[in-house]
Amino acid sequence: MDKFKEKMALVRGELDAKLAKAEAAEMEVKRLTDENTAREIEITSLNAKVEYAETKITECETRIEDAKSGLDAGETAKVTGEGLSRKIALLEAELELVERNLAEANVKLREMDTKADLFERKSQQLEAENSSSESKVDELVIQYNTAKADLEATYMGIQDL
Repeated sequence: MDKFKEKMALVRGELDAKLAKAEAAEMEVKRLTDENTAREIEITSLNAKVEYAETKITECETRIEDAKSGLDAGETAKVTGEGLSRKIALLEAELELVERNLAEANVKLREMDTKADLFERKSQQLEAENSSSESKVDELVIQYNTAKADLEATYMGIQDL
């Protein structure tokens, strides 16, 4: 009887350990899901920045094209041409800055994409571990119930004696 109680205590201890492990895994999945959501928000933000930078590049290229075509207007446009040349230089500098920002945003986007993939894989791994732990807990509960029923049957048999 004492051995049975010890075995029951051992099974209960194992069950409690498995339940604690399953809860820890669930917390980790939630944390990773939250991190993944934050990464997705950051990716969305970076995508918006990329779109803005591409729009600015298009505007700058258009303005540069306009400025260059204005230079061909002739002698009367020489003064205007000098102003436009300055504008072109400024726009080209702005274009370089925007292109640099776009390149940085693309690098960050790729990094975030990679991190999001890693977090997704980790989340799937943890979900698989959680599922495995849950099935083990279910098996232990079945074993516990079977042992409990056997104990009750044995107890009833002893009482009948």
